[in-house]
Amino acid sequence: MTSQQRLAALGAHLVARGLTIGLTEKGLRVTNPHAGGCCDDAAHPADTITCHARREDDGRMWFWTSWGEPITDASKVILGNLAGGGGR
Repeated sequence: MTSQQRLAALGAHLVARGLTIGLTEKGLRVTNPHAGGCCDDAAHPADTITCHARREDDGRMWFWTSWGEPITDASKVILGNLAGGGGR
């Protein structure tokens, strides 16, 4: 499965959880339309998730946050990060 296919599958799962997504050339843009953002420029919490190999895990494919954090349980971490209330 390619990185884009993995991101698309993750996106389908997140849409079912109420988030909005957009698959771009930079990655999977995930937004929580049900939570308030931090400022006028960010009305809702959002992140761009990427998928690439993790050297420390024998090159297996992992999801990553936009700030370079590997994601172990993708939907749980993403939902928690985008819950609102002044996260990252």
